[in-house]
Amino acid sequence: MILKIHTDGACSGNQNEENIGGWGAVLEYGPHEKELFGGELNTTNNRMEMTALLEAFRALKRGGLEIEVFCDSSYLMDCFRQGWYKNWLRNGWKTKAGKPVENRDLWEALLPFLEEHDIRFYRVKGHVNLDHPSTNPEKHFKKFREWNGTSMTYDDFEHATRMNNRADALANKGMDRLR
Repeated sequence: MILKIHTDGACSGNQNEENIGGWGAVLEYGPHEKELFGGELNTTNNRMEMTALLEAFRALKRGGLEIEVFCDSSYLMDCFRQGWYKNWLRNGWKTKAGKPVENRDLWEALLPFLEEHDIRFYRVKGHVNLDHPSTNPEKHFKKFREWNGTSMTYDDFEHATRMNNRADALANKGMDRLR
């Protein structure tokens, strides 16, 4: 059975010195679901996206799982899907430009889970309201397949989109707790 993890992060006032961030995750394992959420003050959206995934991984009770991660963060998904972290490790946690990698602490916390589990990463378009009449779901489905492969069905797209919205709502709940 495949564990599906849906994550999202949010940050109100992301570019300001003082802000509120939140993260949310939904874990699905067969008929079982678990929701996680939390928040931080004075953070960034990227840190909240990463924290959502890290906390989902930390909630796992055993290793060796087959996992599918769905997330709307291109920063997070591209790092794993394109292997950015491999270059960072080779370059002593420096970017191609020779600058220190941002959020190194969270990247270092996430990487061991790649060794412990069989993980595939899928990108989802965030904030798509499939129930709104002006939404063009076919356009979003086409992009979803472009990002994730043509084996993805419309049902996969619809489910991932609805779960991403649910993770977003949890991230907002995490921020609300700090207000």
